[in-house]
Amino acid sequence: MPIATVNPANGETLKTYEAMGDEEIERRLQLAEATFRTYRESTFVDRSRLLIQAANHLDEDREDIARVMTTEMGKPVKQARAEAAKCAKAMRWYAERAESLLADEEPAEADVRDSGAARALVRYRPLGPVLAVMPWNFPLWQVIRFAAPALMAGNVGLLKHASNVPQTALYLEDLFHRAGYPEGCFQTLLIGSGAVDEILRDERIRAATLTGSEPAGRAVASTSGEMIKKTVLELGGSDPYIVMPSADIDRAAQVAVTARVQNNGQSCIAAKRFIVHTDVYDAFTERFTEGMRALRTGDPMDEETDVGPLATEQGRADLEELVDDARRSGATVLCGGERPEGDGWYYPPSVLAGITREMRIHREEAFGPVATVYRAGDLDEAVLIANDSPFGLSSNVWTRDEAETDRFVRDLEAGGVFFNGMTASHPALPFGGIKRSGYGRELSGHGIREFCNITTVWHGQ
Repeated sequence: MPIATVNPANGETLKTYEAMGDEEIERRLQLAEATFRTYRESTFVDRSRLLIQAANHLDEDREDIARVMTTEMGKPVKQARAEAAKCAKAMRWYAERAESLLADEEPAEADVRDSGAARALVRYRPLGPVLAVMPWNFPLWQVIRFAAPALMAGNVGLLKHASNVPQTALYLEDLFHRAGYPEGCFQTLLIGSGAVDEILRDERIRAATLTGSEPAGRAVASTSGEMIKKTVLELGGSDPYIVMPSADIDRAAQVAVTARVQNNGQSCIAAKRFIVHTDVYDAFTERFTEGMRALRTGDPMDEETDVGPLATEQGRADLEELVDDARRSGATVLCGGERPEGDGWYYPPSVLAGITREMRIHREEAFGPVATVYRAGDLDEAVLIANDSPFGLSSNVWTRDEAETDRFVRDLEAGGVFFNGMTASHPALPFGGIKRSGYGRELSGHGIREFCNITTVWHGQ
């Protein structure tokens, strides 16, 4: 895939870039290693000042970078602005809290004595240069949720961004440079995916984080395992959205629309499989389908647009294949389901019912504004359908029954269970999945500690 900005609204190639050569990659690796030696000695006060300055610049740049993101990957510009604002918020959150999140931990006094120590503690130390392999769907947020905690912990970062968002990738390097970070603290590597393996094998890279597809995750995990390097993986998702009879059906249907089509439906944590108790199935499905049908699809630069084009032509083709396979196998298309005529990689908000286990869309991730609806006879069946997936990123449940709440928390196979609302990421809450959705956690204290050397410090009598 060439490194280029291609506008998904019309397919026009706006800008192309040459991939960095071996000499430039080597220069940047040397710089990252050298910078880490001194940056790791900086204080939390210094790091906080730099990160807040970066957040301030991002706030000032919000309109411009939002339009760049929309041009590169097609999300509605109003959502791009919100993404930039969320990034600045997360940066300030870590700038204010990193010192306490990484404070020395002292075991109980009795345990210290029992170990034979006069004093013992646990200290969080940075690992070194971390390689971040990031996707195009949230081209700012995915990077910032790695970079903010990593930099506050004293690490340095090297970014290999998706090849279709090069302008956003270069902006991120410039953002940290303008904030006053030492050269080499955060660098963008304009490289293709084929160059990742060799960089990951370099001894100067101490760890890696990847958000992206399952094949990409397997490749990074395989090499990292061979090299014995720490990794955090956030991969695909096919999140269930369960609606029980005690739910506010109108509200559940309204939120379901947003939960499915946020970011043009191209979100790992978007609700994708809507599992509805038979007692409220008809009412929910009618309201949900009406809401999906009413969405406005069009120019992502238009403030009134709800759903823009998919980011890539191949992505649309993959989505069409899933829908066509389901239709051939007996699924009912309640709305959408057909590619519109005209330029751009658009696909309409669509709802499919009558899904069976034999259909590809039941097992694979539909990365676009296509929802599948299931009828469940009771709570047990709802859980069975929800867990009948190779993925386990997050989940949504609508119920007012406390006993049901406990059951869903106990039984759903996912990294998160969100009740009476849609899944969203927040700096204060750990984020990540199980099964083929990956491992490790981002955000919160759990996220900032992922790339730390958790060091036992023991003092004898």
